[in-house]
Amino acid sequence: QVQLVESGGGLVQAGGSLRLSCAASKRTFSGYTVGWFRQAPGKEREFVAAISWDGVTYYADSVKGRFTISGDNAKNTVYLQMNSLKPEDTAGYYCAAREGLFIKTAASRYDYWGQGTQVIISS
Repeated sequence: QVQLVESGGGLVQAGGSLRLSCAASKRTFSGYTVGWFRQAPGKEREFVAAISWDGVTYYADSVKGRFTISGDNAKNTVYLQMNSLKPEDTAGYYCAAREGLFIKTAASRYDYWGQGTQVIISS
């Protein structure tokens, strides 16, 4: 069982930056792939980025070049650095984990979810 806790959301102006954190409690991320998803009001949850335990990363086209996902194995934490933020990035951001090293972009392929953290970008 993996318990995930997100933090780092907030309100920033367009063009600004935020760093989200996803910390695993009660166990490590060893052998897991961790992804970030987001969900705006009235929209479906969408894939943002993911990182496998061996460091492979993958991004949605909408955030490529602006967001960076990284992991700190010693701290059992995965980060999502978000730069050049746009109003359309406004959403609840959720961390998720799945066993295995293959990155999946479908939310249904992830077994464990955090409670989410809100990101609001003002224009």
